[in-house]
Amino acid sequence: MRDAEYDDGCPRHVSVAQSFSRDAETAAREACAQIDPGDVCFVLAFVPDGLDCDVLAGALGRELDGVPVFGCTTAGQITADGYQNEALLLIGFRREHFRCASTLIEPLKPLSIAAIMEQVREANTRFTHTAGWSRLALVFADGLSKQEDLLASVLETMLEGTPVFGGSAADGLNFRRTRILRNGAFHDNAALLLLIETNLRYQGLSFDHFLPEGRELVITAANTEERLVHEINGASAAQEFARLVGCAVEDLSPQVFAENPMLVRHNGNHYVRAVSDVREAQTLSFLAAIDEGLVMVLGRGKAIIETLDFELDARDPAGEKPDFILGFDCVLRRLEIEQKQLGAAASEVFRRRRVFGFNTYGEQHCGMHMNQTFVGVAFFDPDRSRLH
Repeated sequence: MRDAEYDDGCPRHVSVAQSFSRDAETAAREACAQIDPGDVCFVLAFVPDGLDCDVLAGALGRELDGVPVFGCTTAGQITADGYQNEALLLIGFRREHFRCASTLIEPLKPLSIAAIMEQVREANTRFTHTAGWSRLALVFADGLSKQEDLLASVLETMLEGTPVFGGSAADGLNFRRTRILRNGAFHDNAALLLLIETNLRYQGLSFDHFLPEGRELVITAANTEERLVHEINGASAAQEFARLVGCAVEDLSPQVFAENPMLVRHNGNHYVRAVSDVREAQTLSFLAAIDEGLVMVLGRGKAIIETLDFELDARDPAGEKPDFILGFDCVLRRLEIEQKQLGAAASEVFRRRRVFGFNTYGEQHCGMHMNQTFVGVAFFDPDRSRLH
């Protein structure tokens, strides 16, 4: 059922553009032609696998007349038409409603907590508050750094009172190299912190579609720094996981991991600890923090499309729908959706709910790094009583 007020799919407070060209110069030119540089404060760029990032960075700067551009490489994009794989997606945030300050954190690995704390403290102090406007933060981190857990925790501590939302940069399903874009250049082994002020009202979103099934798994041998699990329940990790989900070790795949997540309990809630692949000696490589002795349970999925539609039905206190939703959606969620041939249904939900964003290698919210989760921000019209 389509919402009549959303039929045009066009938000009022951001400009959304895309190009499917596989040539970086052409993609930048086509997408930027749909954005008025004089109208926007900054632009987010979500980059598909295969585009020449260095060429793209220079082209975006030229085409947008120096407007700050931030973003990252992705494992897919959420456009006005829903899921895409090869779209250069640009979101221009209009200066009437947004202002921002950026900080690049590098190197991300090894991570210096003291250095990041000082950097974030200084950035937050320099970014003066605008009366009547609200503040939030976005973070895009190298999705192969294995540092997002600690980074999310530090940001939550240092930005107390400022909600932080984020997604880990990705690289399709290659898991080779993820890159962060800031002001004309892509960076490896880095994270980008965007402090944003807006006169729009906003609401944070964070959800998955799993319930703890009850079968426990205990990590009995692991390399915590590299997120590698060698043993589960005293047996080879891959062998024990395959036994519990009812398949052969050689049949383990991203799709199997996506449909059979392991959950950990934290502060009364369950969060997904996803697996990326099987390594040598039947070791499992995880996408979030693990530790020896950690107790997990297998997750059982709820209806993913119905859950998606329900959770994205954000409303303000007056019952109004958001102008748009900025979304960070784990690539493993997308794999499950496509495995079940539900891609068109998911895209229709995203289109109706005006969701724009990208598929990640992990998500950050409330000081946590998680997997197989949708994290987002729903932006509503400003409170008119505060504009005068």
